[in-house]
Amino acid sequence: MIPLSRKSPVPPAQCNLAKAVDLIGDRWTLLILRSALYGVRRFDDFQSELGTPRTILSGRLKNLVEQGLLARRTYKSEGRRARPEYVLTDKGEALRPVLIALTQWGDHWLDCDGQPPISFTDMQSRQAVHTAFVTDDGREVPSENLRIVLRR
Repeated sequence: MIPLSRKSPVPPAQCNLAKAVDLIGDRWTLLILRSALYGVRRFDDFQSELGTPRTILSGRLKNLVEQGLLARRTYKSEGRRARPEYVLTDKGEALRPVLIALTQWGDHWLDCDGQPPISFTDMQSRQAVHTAFVTDDGREVPSENLRIVLRR
């Protein structure tokens, strides 16, 4: 059990978790990123899948591009005008483990009748993959063994 504390070790204004939540922590942004991680790239496809009001979707996509999580690129279907699509950048792709961890948390703690709707496997071995804390030398560490180290 974590010992009682009167305050967090880092003030919210200096905490990168707080900054990340400010950037990606609203429902629509997380759902857009989720869809993008599954390959959705076009405005109409995001809108159709998520049911996001168009003005909200437009604003969230613009913000994700400005923050460097998505890149706006042009595509053109034959006989149609050029349109934008939104592709994950390296910065956006780096959120994959975070979103998979949230998915697996939901699989464990939310009602899914014992059968989650999706799972993740290694392409080569086809073994199930789970998120974990791992040391630089590859050893998995249980979360209760984590220690917070302040850098001053």
